[in-house]
Amino acid sequence: QVELIESGGGSVQAGASLSLSCAASRRTFGSYSMGWFRQAPGKERELVAVHSWFDSRTNYGDSVKGRFTISRDNAKNTVYLQMNNLKPEDAAVYYCAAGAMTSWPSDYPYWGQGTQVSVSS
Repeated sequence: QVELIESGGGSVQAGASLSLSCAASRRTFGSYSMGWFRQAPGKERELVAVHSWFDSRTNYGDSVKGRFTISRDNAKNTVYLQMNNLKPEDAAVYYCAAGAMTSWPSDYPYWGQGTQVSVSS
């Protein structure tokens, strides 16, 4: 069974940092690129960052480049999202996903339950 379990969300003030983690089952982690998406109320789900499953390639959404960093620890089957200099517009539910290395949610067959990130100004 494929499982993705996120943790690390919370409420912070603008300018602060948060780190998200996503623990995946071994079967998931070894075969898929791992991505973070987010969805704010009334908006479409958008790519935040994705990490290739077999090398160090990463891609980021334009709005988070230079502020967020995705990394993965294959030994722990875990992918991380370090978020620095958070802005109110970063507030959303953040989802971990496993799939192809694209920006399209439909290319990711496996999803976590989501974790809320709130940012106050």
